[in-house]
Amino acid sequence: MLQIELFSEILDELAAELPEEFYSELNLGINISEEAKPHPLAKQDDLFIMGEYFHTQIGRGIIIYYGSFAKVFSHLTTEALTNELRHTLRHEFRHHMEGQAGERGLEIEDERQLRGYLGQ
Repeated sequence: MLQIELFSEILDELAAELPEEFYSELNLGINISEEAKPHPLAKQDDLFIMGEYFHTQIGRGIIIYYGSFAKVFSHLTTEALTNELRHTLRHEFRHHMEGQAGERGLEIEDERQLRGYLGQ
């Protein structure tokens, strides 16, 4: 079973790998949710949201879903889990960076992958 304490420690280490400039305007920081968040368009119990970047009136932030990681990746070694978490964190930071620049490249890529999952 993936423990939230270990998950949090790994996330902290991965966040420390990123340059300080990446955190510009990320005033709501990186947060962990204990929720396992199924994608609203999931066909079954097979598509979960691992992380989300958000931009609201009060600021910008990233949520990483511990519950989704525990559900999908609990069988992985710590090293493999770290790689999945690194991929998700950097994915959300790319949304943040593109959002600041007014770009939508990653959003378009995410939409294309979802259409593939849905068979469209």
